[in-house]
Amino acid sequence: MSHENEWEEGIDGDLPLHKSVVGVMPKGTTVLASERSGISVWTRTGRITVSSPEGEEKRYFIKSITGKGARALAEGEYYSASAMNAAAPGVAPEPVGWGSYTIDDQEHYFFLGHYHDMDLTAALDPRIFAEKVATFHRNGTSPTGMFGFPVPTTIGKLERVVTWQKSWADLFTLQLKNLIAYDNESNGVWPELEIAMKQLIDFVIPKLLGALQSAGREITPALVHRDLWEHNVGTDMETGEIIIFDPGCSYAHNEMEFGTWRCSWAYHFNSPIYMQTYQRHIEPSEPVDEWDDRNRL
Repeated sequence: MSHENEWEEGIDGDLPLHKSVVGVMPKGTTVLASERSGISVWTRTGRITVSSPEGEEKRYFIKSITGKGARALAEGEYYSASAMNAAAPGVAPEPVGWGSYTIDDQEHYFFLGHYHDMDLTAALDPRIFAEKVATFHRNGTSPTGMFGFPVPTTIGKLERVVTWQKSWADLFTLQLKNLIAYDNESNGVWPELEIAMKQLIDFVIPKLLGALQSAGREITPALVHRDLWEHNVGTDMETGEIIIFDPGCSYAHNEMEFGTWRCSWAYHFNSPIYMQTYQRHIEPSEPVDEWDDRNRL
């Protein structure tokens, strides 16, 4: 059970704030307000206004979640944002911490980061955006030299498989099987889809992705955001800088980043200028003539 003294008291706003959240803030921080802010399908989001130990007013963004995949989302976003900023300083909101607390025997997990007022509607300058993406792709080095990630991350409520693999084709296959199992659990088995997935796993993936690491070819694991679409990128209203948020990173083949750009919901990134500008920084992998097929996969 949760007790009254576990909550911050005497603060403004409509978002109750557990003391565990304050516990990950810099020591000496004073909370002034906590209010609901933003829209999220899977989580509850808010904005926290504080006075820093130096007396400066700051704002934090909080995302909290319960249930399946909750820890992976909170912990995964913290380590993902940390890795992105280490590779390209300032590219993502600076993470502050993550943690959990229990209410009525239910575990709540949260991620805390710096808050940015952002415009999500404006088309991004392809040159600036492409350079930022290429920078964290190039500088984000796998700690093991293999494909994978140190902690679980999520896409929606799906917790991704965490394992280190030398072969990109092998890791991609494991993650696809994980996705198929989640779909079967959620929606039931669809025999026609099962047949199509078997063809992908047995023939298409070995042919297209296996070629990246055969016949003397090699690819280096790159730090990728893993959900890079228009609603996860914004322009900071104060600085004008492009901010990329909501990461669930992995060390993967860099081209994995761009599959969603050809999907029906893409409305800026489906313009060829974004991909062409990125490829001026990092060229397509060999075999180059199979780039479009890999992107479709």
